[in-house]
Formats: sequence, structure tokens, C-alpha cells
Amino acid sequence: MAGKLIRAMRRHGQRGMTTAEYAVGSVAVATGAGALITLFNQPWFQEVLKVLIEAIIKVIQQMLTGQ
Repeated sequence: MAGKLIRAMRRHGQRGMTTAEYAVGSVAVATGAGALITLFNQPWFQEVLKVLIEAIIKVIQQMLTGQ
């Protein structure tokens, strides 16, 4: 009896997400994408990215030239 129960549990174990989990996951991804799109469209965030990229380029140039 115990052997049959164990085999049944292995067969019907969690093998992936159910439909409800897919729905929740899809909503979470859509919400995250919307938040990122909104963030990237903000002028202050674009300025922060510009400054950050310029700083990274400056550090790389200094490393390559040995200054």
C-alpha cells in the first residue's frame, strides 16, 4: 500500500506551474515591464543613465591609457 502511494505521489508531483500560477506570473511580468518602461521614459532617469555610462567609459579609457 505504501509503495503504491509513493509511486502515485511521484507521478502526480509538481511538474510545472498550473494555470493559476501562469496567470499570476504573467501579471507580475507585465507589471514589471510597465514599471520599467515608465522609469526609462523619465528624464531624470535618462540623465542618471547618461552620467553613469559616461563615467564607465571614462574609467575604461583611463585603464587603457594607464592614466
